Amino acid sequence: MMKVKALVLTGFGLNCDSETAYALKLAGAQAEKVHINDLVNKNVSIKDYKILVFGGGFSWGDEHGAGVLQAVRMKTHLGEDIQRFIEKDNLILGICNGFQTLVNFGLLPGFDIKSMERKVAVINNEHGNFIDDWVNLSVNGLSKSVFTKDINHLELPVRHGEGLFYTDDETLEKIETNNQAVLRYSLKDYSPAKGNYPFNPNGSLNDIAGICDSTGRVFGLMPHPEAFVRWTQHPHWSVMKHKMEKEGRDLFSSSVPEGLKIFQNAVNYFS
Repeated sequence: MMKVKALVLTGFGLNCDSETAYALKLAGAQAEKVHINDLVNKNVSIKDYKILVFGGGFSWGDEHGAGVLQAVRMKTHLGEDIQRFIEKDNLILGICNGFQTLVNFGLLPGFDIKSMERKVAVINNEHGNFIDDWVNLSVNGLSKSVFTKDINHLELPVRHGEGLFYTDDETLEKIETNNQAVLRYSLKDYSPAKGNYPFNPNGSLNDIAGICDSTGRVFGLMPHPEAFVRWTQHPHWSVMKHKMEKEGRDLFSSSVPEGLKIFQNAVNYFS
């Protein structure tokens, strides 16, 4: 059986491509890092892949806003190709800078995948500082999101200066009504953060940390799932390991790190 092929974008300030490709490989995919120019110049075609990942970093140094120039370049040269890619039942994941790119592109919230109209923004954190921390996230079980299937909550790291999810009241209501708000920042018990810092680290409206399009096959989030695919990446892994040993369980074999589950769901979608 052939492995699912995944394309991870690289180049122009993106810096999470190796970690993301590694996460996809752990999940069972055949992951390849491809420079943006190779897609633009048609040296590589997204038609050969099933999963397309816009990863984290600082594309074009966040000039004119995070993800703006990457979105303009790719929409100009690859807009129709990416639209067809989505229509053929493939998956797109945007992480941090990738999420910022997807909203600037107009692929999210994606009420109509053929319009690619920008409806939302991810702007400067409310407190004005870059945030580098771990957050708790609750998952909307009513969402169509392929990536969060059978996941109730997550704990993942965030690292961004522009992560505040913002839109107008009408668009926000439509996102909520359609259950496209997939992830929300939460308290430690996974109850609503209600905008309280640092649980909601950037001031996002309705505590939104990630949304999907109307199909559930395009998903963007500010936290970094590729940064939690091994238990030893968690800051408290040694304490967790000790507690589980006292219960007669093994941390490394008893469960899967929460970030890895997102990539596994993407790969398993095609099985």
